[in-house]
Amino acid sequence: MSGLIGRKIGMTSIFDENGKNIPCTVIEAGPCIVTQVRTKEVDGYEALQLGFDDKTEKHATKADLGHFKKAGTSAKKKVVEFHGFEDAYKLGDAITVELFSEGEFVDVAGVSKGKGFQGVVKRHGFGGVGQSTHGQHNRLRAPGSVGASSYPSRVFKGMRMAGRTGGDKVTVQNLRVLKVVSDKNLLVVKGAIPGHKNSYVIIQK
Repeated sequence: MSGLIGRKIGMTSIFDENGKNIPCTVIEAGPCIVTQVRTKEVDGYEALQLGFDDKTEKHATKADLGHFKKAGTSAKKKVVEFHGFEDAYKLGDAITVELFSEGEFVDVAGVSKGKGFQGVVKRHGFGGVGQSTHGQHNRLRAPGSVGASSYPSRVFKGMRMAGRTGGDKVTVQNLRVLKVVSDKNLLVVKGAIPGHKNSYVIIQK
């Protein structure tokens, strides 16, 4: 699937022609530079490696600097491979937000907000005890029973319990493109996407 690397700017809302308020997310999509062209003859598959967001030379390794120098561009913070581009691109070409058009649907992948170690109420939506009866002063948000006694004498794998929450790769599919602002490289999609503000996301057609 062809696509671009972007940065989540934040959420806002716009009104449609019927006056309905639509929540949407603004993404800075590109411009992305073609930093490597994968071919079947050399690599065994066809793909384009795209780079996004400049970084200073002192923060790049010599290997990275040499790699980006071949494409005639500065070192990039984020590099991702994409498959399925219809047009032929050369090393050093820039792909802009004009790759997308208003009304089409895209998939957006990112890393969700990390919540750290959380209990079962926040992590899995448990309801808790609901009322503090019989002197239960510390059971309101407890998970309750997690296993039987004599059988199976253990806790089954996959039991919903407390643990680290968030910080996972999440893909939200079929988000409609509401606006494409070419001069500012902005893409406005309907709904929410994973990640915090200024986090990198991958937009695929």
